[in-house]
Amino acid sequence: MEHLHGLRKIPKLRAHTDDPLTTRERQVILVLSEGVTNKEIHRRLRLAEGTVKVHLHRIYRKLGIANRTALAILAHTKILDAA
Repeated sequence: MEHLHGLRKIPKLRAHTDDPLTTRERQVILVLSEGVTNKEIHRRLRLAEGTVKVHLHRIYRKLGIANRTALAILAHTKILDAA
């Protein structure tokens, strides 16, 4: 999957917790950062749509953010900073 090449850059997002992001959570972040819906995330990663929602909830909690917009901004900022 071409869009997953930046996986190694995502761990730098973790700032608010000692609970590290899983590989799957980082994949969800990368796909979400492209501005797609949960349905598209579920299609690309071959997850149930409910599982995508669970991953997003856990990501928000781990990173101390409230929503997908904040996550997308954070992902783009950190990925661009690391590039």
